Amino acid sequence: MINYEPRVKTHRNRPSVDAETADYDPRLYETAVTAEPVQGPAAIVEEHLDFFRQEGYLPVEGVFDGDEVRAASEGLLDLILGRVPEFQSIIFESKAAHRLESLSDEERQDAVRRIAWFVDYDERLRAMAMSPKLEAILKRILGEEPKLVQDMALIKPPGIGREKPWHQDHAYFNYPVGTRVTGVWIALDPATVTNGCMHVQPRGHRAGPVVHFKRRDWQICDTDIMGKPCVAVPLRPGGVLFFDSLLPHGTPANRSDQRRKAVQYHYAGVSAQPCGEEERLAVFGSEGKDVEC
Repeated sequence: MINYEPRVKTHRNRPSVDAETADYDPRLYETAVTAEPVQGPAAIVEEHLDFFRQEGYLPVEGVFDGDEVRAASEGLLDLILGRVPEFQSIIFESKAAHRLESLSDEERQDAVRRIAWFVDYDERLRAMAMSPKLEAILKRILGEEPKLVQDMALIKPPGIGREKPWHQDHAYFNYPVGTRVTGVWIALDPATVTNGCMHVQPRGHRAGPVVHFKRRDWQICDTDIMGKPCVAVPLRPGGVLFFDSLLPHGTPANRSDQRRKAVQYHYAGVSAQPCGEEERLAVFGSEGKDVEC
């Protein structure tokens, strides 16, 4: 069973709009390599787990079926459309800020960048986070019972869905660097190279933590990424990307006319103990430890 402690009262905020950001160099996401996913959870063998440990990621198709994907998508939509009034943790795209008050329901779902801390508000999204199918895979990766430490939905609306610059997720988590934390990125729409699928830097996790800078987001410096091997990870709905929390990854903007919804959960081993923010920033830096980027 996946361990979890409810956090309803500790992660509530008001809807907000993300700040405007500069554009990025498209060469940051140039790739001639596309990941080859495992065809279903039952097909995962020790060789795939070795691949995860060496490369830092493992895509697996067909983890969730059509009914589960539809249920999670409907749960997200209910939260976005305000059908759960007590849920407020929604961040809108800056390019939609000027028209938020006049949006129809259809338009509103294409104006959201991110929502977070929702598993206590929707049983369908909680069921996905607590899935026995995820638990079985995570136990093999983590070597112990998993516990949920983060939940987030990443919405890349058609045409205006912005880039998420290259970063390491561990830079955002108050867990010591040696703690195993695994990201679980679940496609709810087709995730393609044209609509902003995940891009990863294979084996990048083996270099350890990288100082992050506040530029287009809190991110790895572009010059540390440019020219390094990059793998695109397209997935069908219900497909999952498992990845190490120190693996550098990012997603380009969605310039297409297709939606690209995904939910992302992070899990640590049940024995993992958190650290303070000061300890985390001493490793990953606050504004790049005052270093120019």
